[in-house]
Amino acid sequence: MSGVLLAVETATEACSVGLWVEGETRVRHEVAPREHARLSGRFIEALLAESGLTASAIDAIAVGRGPGSFTGVRIAISLVQGLALSLDRPVIPVSTLAVLGQGGLRRHEGVEAALVAIDARMGQVYWGAFARDPDTGLALAATDEAVLDPARVSAEAIRPQDAVAVGTGWGAHGAALQVALGSGCAITEPEALPHAEDLLALARPRFEAGDAVDAAEALPVYLRDQVASKPRPR
Repeated sequence: MSGVLLAVETATEACSVGLWVEGETRVRHEVAPREHARLSGRFIEALLAESGLTASAIDAIAVGRGPGSFTGVRIAISLVQGLALSLDRPVIPVSTLAVLGQGGLRRHEGVEAALVAIDARMGQVYWGAFARDPDTGLALAATDEAVLDPARVSAEAIRPQDAVAVGTGWGAHGAALQVALGSGCAITEPEALPHAEDLLALARPRFEAGDAVDAAEALPVYLRDQVASKPRPR
């Protein structure tokens, strides 16, 4: 596959921007919770300059669409929408939970699944379970993503003993999550944050397949707002 793919992920404490150019990946990644708006634009400019490119060379833009920090998600979506509109380029929205899951699978080739929990505050987690695709090695969703009390999470058919636990939710609510799942995980990474390298890995096959949307259709996913308007299950 050829082309130039930009990736922006700012839904958590990390500001992570990546550029994929003809098979080569460059990334700028910094943990700076209050600096996303300032850093993300600078990172894009730096990566383009290093690659000897201008923004017009970008073919598509991948964005971490949440869930995560409301402000962080909005920063990435707004930046990407504006850039995509100005360049008339498509956008590939990717779940931030999937990006975290992909990172766990990338770092630990011996595990076949990732159980991802981002601390959502208010005693809850943003939750998603992901299995490794046997053909591509990429993270595939095994459950719907949701915002849940830790005691209500489920891994479906995934055995925690075969999975890597990824995300800040494991640091904040690890004991409760283990009780809900009935077991601890093979590996736990409670400080892991989403990385643009993994966003690019998930976005590239979709880029190749033409699975993208117009800038106006690249919408944030907050989960908490979406479930707040629904009646609680009885």
